[in-house]
Amino acid sequence: MDFKNDLLLRAARGENIERYPVWLMRQAGRILPEYRAVRNSLSGFKELVETPALAAEVTIQPVDHLDVDAAIIFSDILVIPEAMGLEYQLIEKVGPRFEKTIKSEADLVKHGQTDFDVEDRLGYVKEAIEITKKELNGRVPLIGFAGAPWTIFCYMIDGGGSKTFSESRKMLYQNPTLAHELLNRITEVTIRYLKMQIKAGADLVQVFDSWAGILGNNQYNEFGLKYINKIADAINEVPVTLFAKGAYAALPNLANSNCNTLGLDWNMSVADVRKIVGENKTLQGNLDPCALYSSHSEIEQLTNNMLDSFKSKRHIVNLGHGVYPDIDPEKVKTFIKTVKNYEIKN
Repeated sequence: MDFKNDLLLRAARGENIERYPVWLMRQAGRILPEYRAVRNSLSGFKELVETPALAAEVTIQPVDHLDVDAAIIFSDILVIPEAMGLEYQLIEKVGPRFEKTIKSEADLVKHGQTDFDVEDRLGYVKEAIEITKKELNGRVPLIGFAGAPWTIFCYMIDGGGSKTFSESRKMLYQNPTLAHELLNRITEVTIRYLKMQIKAGADLVQVFDSWAGILGNNQYNEFGLKYINKIADAINEVPVTLFAKGAYAALPNLANSNCNTLGLDWNMSVADVRKIVGENKTLQGNLDPCALYSSHSEIEQLTNNMLDSFKSKRHIVNLGHGVYPDIDPEKVKTFIKTVKNYEIKN
């Protein structure tokens, strides 16, 4: 496809760019009144995810209203465990909740299924991508995504969000064989799911390891990095971004992963990470999301400070995590305009 704006893809591949591309994690929804109007017309978040035409509509809204350089398909990382047989509910102001969890080999048989057609169970994501690609008509690339196996594992074991994910971590000590079997199954399904997204039209895919930082380095290498590497090795059709939040000690190993881009959270030093990875990887991030609560002038200054720290063209500008739902969209626009007005000095 011929893109009107392919900055994201060129930056991911390490090609020459005239300015840094910019988009935001969780840009599809949350802050936009246009999204809330669509969301409030439905029974809940899951209905929106599972209604392709509406998912496509809210995917495109940030391109229309924020002028970002990429769209990211509106979906949820927890569609994977649901497809595997573990249904979840998204409770307002609480988060995701699984009525059942995996505690034993018997649970794995029921709720860790892999023998199914991904398109049959997750075809609504495929359809949403196809609609989005048609309506975008090459304006910007479309990003597909999935949760990393370790992060999905945490929800399937603990049954929801947690500060410690102690049940998940307990299994790594008490039954590592079961843990590896579940992680392998999640990985297998995720690879098929991402390939479905690519076939439908995703131009780049990102793997979110939101809970990478709760593991020590040795455990993360065994139960986290091992599996996102399997995914990265299997995806060669489009550029791949790995975002392992909080996995600071794992950065040297992440630098050797078969991916194009490493996402950085806001606690990671761009300069330090660049020393580790050299020019072999594009870096993505990493303004503190809370910086967008500042005044417009302060946002402009903080954004320029971050841009000045890059010292390389191999960057995609983003926040260090998802945009918070109560951020003023006008503040987001200031962030985006500042990036677009910045002249690359090297």
